[in-house]
Amino acid sequence: MPGAIYAEGLVKTFGDVRALDGVDLDVPEGTVLGLLGPNGAGKTTAVRCLTTLLRPDSGSAVVAGIDVLKHPDAVRRSIGLSGQFAAVDEYLTGRENLQMVGQLYQMKAKAAKARADELLAQFDLADAADRPTKTYSGGMRRRLDLAAALVVSPPVMFMDEPTTGLDPRNRQLLWEVIKRLVSGGTTLLLTTQYLEEADHLAHDIAVVDHGHVIAKGTSDQLKARTGGERVEVVVHERDDIQPASEVLRGFGKGDTTVEDHMRKLTVPVTGGAKLLAEVIRELDTRGIEIDDIGLRRPTLDDVFLSLTGHLAEVGNEENDKDKKEAAK
Repeated sequence: MPGAIYAEGLVKTFGDVRALDGVDLDVPEGTVLGLLGPNGAGKTTAVRCLTTLLRPDSGSAVVAGIDVLKHPDAVRRSIGLSGQFAAVDEYLTGRENLQMVGQLYQMKAKAAKARADELLAQFDLADAADRPTKTYSGGMRRRLDLAAALVVSPPVMFMDEPTTGLDPRNRQLLWEVIKRLVSGGTTLLLTTQYLEEADHLAHDIAVVDHGHVIAKGTSDQLKARTGGERVEVVVHERDDIQPASEVLRGFGKGDTTVEDHMRKLTVPVTGGAKLLAEVIRELDTRGIEIDDIGLRRPTLDDVFLSLTGHLAEVGNEENDKDKKEAAK
């Protein structure tokens, strides 16, 4: 049975550009799907198709049990959307923005006011509730925009790069809000370029590149595709590189990589912390002094690089400029 968000064979072209090239997605109810990829990969186009802002050239989609192409109005009543840039009226106060959204959804004035007060408190905006939003910082506007998307407590949420341009404190605050939403039963599709964000929030991840979903799975499943754990050793003396390499060869499950200028050796292993302790004992027995040693697990950066051949955060100057302006 399809999940709360389901897409099959979505295709969308803009002139000669094939922004989506047969995208399939399936997000179970009450979970987070992280849609991961660089600028231009097709993430935002997919969100716009699923939220009825764009009509795909072909393919099908169902959101909250409703056919996106046949019943777009019903879909809009069942979703919340927070886009890349905060969509708030800067001449209204924070409270007025939220009340306006509630009334657009035909909530009674008293109920809209009560919901606005609740969200302002939840998003740490109560002290600024009666200030015009043009006086808000970028982080405050982003939080208000997310609050506006939640006025009617939608069962399905779409967040398109919600933390772009935010400082670490505001990013952590939004992460906590997102986790509370999902624990309450909300289904979320989250697009992001921040690999740490997908790792932290998403139950499943779909990696998108050039309009294709090139990999799917949990964070651990995707990381396993890069070859597992590695022991990294930095020796104190360059003369110790060769004997340290011999030690690591005895524990490794593959070739040892040596970065001579950094006196660093890396070897793939299995066995975790127990094996690391054995490596340390053997190096000590051989009298090899080390400056650093650690067990490194693959990151999503490693996954993306191995899948695509380039880093995830690839953009252009125009996009970067737009994001910086939005965050001011």
